[in-house]
Amino acid sequence: MFRVRTTNTITRRCRVAAPAPRALARYHDDASFGYRVPSKYTLPDYTEAELANRNDNAPLLRYVESVRRHGHRAAKIDPLDLMERDPVGALDPYRYGLDDNTSYPLNGILHLPNSTTPRSEAGEGENTSLPLKDIREHLMGTYVDRIGYEFQHCPNKHERLWFSHHLETHTASPPLADGITAERKKRIWELLSRSEEFDRFMGKKFPNLKRYGCEGAESMLPALDTLFELGADAGLASIIVALPHRGRLSLLTEPELFGYSATQLFSKVRGSPEFNPENAPGATGDVISHLAAIKNLDYDGKGVKIEMLQNPSHLEAANPVALGITRAKQMSLLKSSPAECQLGDRVLCVQLHGDAAFSGQGVVAESLGLSGLPHYGSGGTVHIIVNNNIGYTTPATFSRSSVYASDVGKIIGAPILHVNGDYPEDVVRAMDVAFQYRTKFRKDIIVDLICYRRWGHNELDEPGFTQPLMYEKIRSRKSVPELFEQRLKDQSVLTEADAKAGRDAYNAKLNDQLAGVDSFKAESEMLGGKWKDIVWPASSAANPAPETGLPIDRLTEVGRASVTLPDDFNVHSRLKRHISARLKALDAKVDFATAEAMAFGTLLQDGYDVRISGQDVGRGTFSQRHAMFVDQKDESCFVPLNDSLKAPGKLELANSSLSEMAVLGFEIGMSWGNPHLLPIWEAQFGDFNNGAQSMIDTFLVGSQAKWLKQTGLVMLLPHGYDGAGPEHSSSKVERFLQMSDDGAATPAHDVNLIVANPSTPSQLYHLLRRQVVRNFRKPLIVASPKGLLRSPVAASPLSAMGPGTKFEPVIADKVEGPVRKVLVVSGKHYYTLAEALQKAGDSNVALVRVEELSPFPTEELSKALEAFPADTAVTWAQEEPANQGAWTYVRPRIDAILKKRGSEPVGYAGRRALPTTAVGVGAWHKAETEEIVRDALA
Repeated sequence: MFRVRTTNTITRRCRVAAPAPRALARYHDDASFGYRVPSKYTLPDYTEAELANRNDNAPLLRYVESVRRHGHRAAKIDPLDLMERDPVGALDPYRYGLDDNTSYPLNGILHLPNSTTPRSEAGEGENTSLPLKDIREHLMGTYVDRIGYEFQHCPNKHERLWFSHHLETHTASPPLADGITAERKKRIWELLSRSEEFDRFMGKKFPNLKRYGCEGAESMLPALDTLFELGADAGLASIIVALPHRGRLSLLTEPELFGYSATQLFSKVRGSPEFNPENAPGATGDVISHLAAIKNLDYDGKGVKIEMLQNPSHLEAANPVALGITRAKQMSLLKSSPAECQLGDRVLCVQLHGDAAFSGQGVVAESLGLSGLPHYGSGGTVHIIVNNNIGYTTPATFSRSSVYASDVGKIIGAPILHVNGDYPEDVVRAMDVAFQYRTKFRKDIIVDLICYRRWGHNELDEPGFTQPLMYEKIRSRKSVPELFEQRLKDQSVLTEADAKAGRDAYNAKLNDQLAGVDSFKAESEMLGGKWKDIVWPASSAANPAPETGLPIDRLTEVGRASVTLPDDFNVHSRLKRHISARLKALDAKVDFATAEAMAFGTLLQDGYDVRISGQDVGRGTFSQRHAMFVDQKDESCFVPLNDSLKAPGKLELANSSLSEMAVLGFEIGMSWGNPHLLPIWEAQFGDFNNGAQSMIDTFLVGSQAKWLKQTGLVMLLPHGYDGAGPEHSSSKVERFLQMSDDGAATPAHDVNLIVANPSTPSQLYHLLRRQVVRNFRKPLIVASPKGLLRSPVAASPLSAMGPGTKFEPVIADKVEGPVRKVLVVSGKHYYTLAEALQKAGDSNVALVRVEELSPFPTEELSKALEAFPADTAVTWAQEEPANQGAWTYVRPRIDAILKKRGSEPVGYAGRRALPTTAVGVGAWHKAETEEIVRDALA
């Protein structure tokens, strides 16, 4: 069998490759948004001589291609040998008419180790001839061993050519040029043995703890160690790692990897917080299987920063967040990198998955779907499926419809490597192949690490209830570290004494760290690096209400620039009216889209970047934004705020895939990766935000309390009852208000999320600017307008955004004369009531708008109500049903204000409770609207 290995040195970090052909629509032009389109890595096509040989020896070609395509089906990849596998007739050379007595020329068909003119360099193949026996031996050793390769489904021929040459020549990265040396084997053993000793230690000291141990999957540690080393050697600055609970603690506390203090972990297990409560008031902490760490590693003088993300128990939810952080970090690094550096050259995303979750959770497919999109790519992710062939108690045959857990990855044509977790050396080789592929092509690749779970879903579970045969086999075999240790002893690489000494030393260290728990005090690690200028929201240094108004001439400049196009630009005829209307409005009052553009443009002038992501955000769902213009003749894109304004910041209009959960998660990651970015996710209609509900629940509303991580993400959720019916009327504001921790014990500016319903363009302007002008970050939920977008009644003068102005949580109308009733309202409904009062000629009803619902503006509303006698009736008026909207949230808060004044409790005027957001019959909607207006004015 051919085992000679040669090294093909990979080019590091800033690699110049052939320019990519334009395969994307022009409206994603990189010049418009300031990002760099990845170059394409290509290989030469077959030469005439190679093509002739492929034709002359077509039977051999068919055999070789069959082994490349089907070899994984017979590879020895299952450590338990429980996979049901049919014989693979395609691997039989005699089916192709080949015989043992013929020597076959390999030119253009098969590659050999020690190729002096590798195809990837010179476009030339092998001129060697070999007998069938040697050909078969080489193919079996390459494709039907302990690593099974799936790459023939890749749609790109250059990727397929690269794989066949790379695998058949046994090419390795520079750190592995000498193969798996004795020194590297010892390193692997140290990682495996320490993981095993850690899990055993935890089992003894904390027998009732659900630790989700690594036993059976210990090879994931050398897998990651290899990736980190290769990344450091290639010049990566950072590696972002997302992984679930399985084996997390072993990896987290491994001193040579993430290096999380075992003492701190033991302290947490015993009930203490993982942070210093004095430095993080209001923090709640999280469970041990969600802990995270950051560490700088050094491999032979080459450093790389590794960052493990926090992990909610919603499996795979961290995936898009990791992608967003990776892109944000890379975009920041690219600004100070040479022009030839591209996405993927400085930061790597690594994701670990469970087998059942990878094939079962929809967010996996959503996230994979983002990987090749212009505004969402991160240069390729290395995926590692820690494949136990079981999900909790559900066997693979009941948890997926595909052969492999990794088959989901084929939706993007990702190559897949299946590797036997019992053989850590092969795992290392598989990781090398994966890293080299990702470096060459900047695309996702999947490593299916097939292993097992020694215990149940957790250590307190009995898996034998449901999988007796599997666990009979598991319990009768040695562990992965023990098997590897024995192999090293047999090879005289490791002695019995050294093995015992190594394990004993680590046990002693763990005991020492456990003994230090009583005197241990955790520190709060936060706000470093790019976040150094950001303060903790509850601190005295926080500035919750900065002035956000600007000189009128700046606003006018931005407003004009937002619709300034080149003279030779072929704009759509209908958009000419949009342009002229905006320019005319600058001398009077502006609409919501213009105020938004002013917020964006002035932030760009201040040096901030702005990114708005979602479906159809460039134009806007309601054709209101038009922040990008498409030439009607050549489809080239022009973004005036980038090209006409000439500001240091960039506006990125990221028209997304039709996904809510993954895209919102991606934007949360972007917000974590860059605090000086205004990140916005806009729903097509506010109703659709519930497609991302678990992302909202786990990452958005609690990240500061759980993980001390701030986010300034803005969610624009179009909201308003205008007859559009269910799924097109409500941002479900009640759900966000229910998740708000607003209360007497929480400082107003330290609530976990801001919920606003701005009724004027100027208010939206101030909200958006305040997000980044503040010196801390909070998520902002905006019930954004639909029907008001072009309403002249709602328009704002530029003076409302001028010097000395800022966001007003409460707006009270001035009323002349006696007032019989005060209507407290939020959002669009204000204009419905104001119009009805005007038509009725009723000047005895006052309208007070609550523009910011969370934190509830108790002080501002109290001040507004003081203008009226205490016996004046106060009613909350809303267009939403009684079980929705803000009613149940504002009622006790308004009542508390009224009680202090000696007033009667607040009344209600709105729709009856409904099981849906709105009725779907137009006549009923109209009747309801008339009724709730009558009730309010009565």
